[in-house]
Amino acid sequence: MSKNAQNPQNPDAEDETPVAKSAEDRKAATALANLDARDESAAASNVDQDAVSAAMKTLGGGAAGAGAGASKGLPVRNKNVKVDQADVALLVEELDLPKAKALDLLKAHEGDAVQAMKAYVQIRV
Repeated sequence: MSKNAQNPQNPDAEDETPVAKSAEDRKAATALANLDARDESAAASNVDQDAVSAAMKTLGGGAAGAGAGASKGLPVRNKNVKVDQADVALLVEELDLPKAKALDLLKAHEGDAVQAMKAYVQIRV
């Protein structure tokens, strides 16, 4: 492709980046590339922080979460909830969840598969 960059008749030659000839030019090009990479990672970090903040608000933020979760209509976890294995298999099959996640979802909704599926779909939308 370096032949295309030297060929003035090729209209695509302008799109290609020229090879830096001196060490100083190469260092400058590397520095610019690193700046771009850092900006992208910083933006990704901000997105991750926003996602974490939203998730924490949804969960209710820890110890105060039980009251906040109950007021928003989110079920409060019961200690001993019997869950039918057929319901676990249903959630695993239909929602593509791992078995442990399906079990937790069912326990959070007192073993009601329909309620668990509705809650899962509402969270995803």
